[in-house]
Amino acid sequence: MEKYVNEVLQPKIQGDGGWIEFQSFDGKILTVVFKGECSKCLILHRCVEWIKEQIKTDLKKDVEINAIRKRPYFQDV
Repeated sequence: MEKYVNEVLQPKIQGDGGWIEFQSFDGKILTVVFKGECSKCLILHRCVEWIKEQIKTDLKKDVEINAIRKRPYFQDV
């Protein structure tokens, strides 16, 4: 799953200025960190649903996505 996130999903999301990083996968729940433009996106839930569909189509797995937003340090003040 880590290879799929890094090699398939990440380049597609980077095309829109976002960034996704694999954090963990326990067989059912995929935890990913969204950075860049994704960290402030108002429709991130759509992207999460798209990721679930991509995984279902490409890897034939039903997974839940635990999406973590990681804002740049300068947005925390």
